[in-house]
Amino acid sequence: MLGELYGTPMPEAPPGHDIVLEIDVQGAEQVLKRCENVVCVLLVPPSRAEQAQRMGERGDSEAHVRARLELAERETVAGRAFVDAIVVNRDVDQAVDELAGILARARRGAS
Repeated sequence: MLGELYGTPMPEAPPGHDIVLEIDVQGAEQVLKRCENVVCVLLVPPSRAEQAQRMGERGDSEAHVRARLELAERETVAGRAFVDAIVVNRDVDQAVDELAGILARARRGAS
């Protein structure tokens, strides 16, 4: 959306395994249309201020941060309309644990 075009390969998961894709909202919508048994999780920052701070700390330009924050608002609204769960990324280890729990519950529900 910010001048970047990406494609996502659609590999087959080996039996008993999952595939995790880190994609934007538009990519998630496409995957949901093409694939079955999809669990869609929206990962969000604790706040836009925190997101801006993280981006600044990693060296993103002020213009890029501003554009990304504007896009993030739109994507969050759009994503909330169709995702199965939302994880707030306050702490990376906690976010990973939450994601693992979501996937584990989805696996149990699919059996």
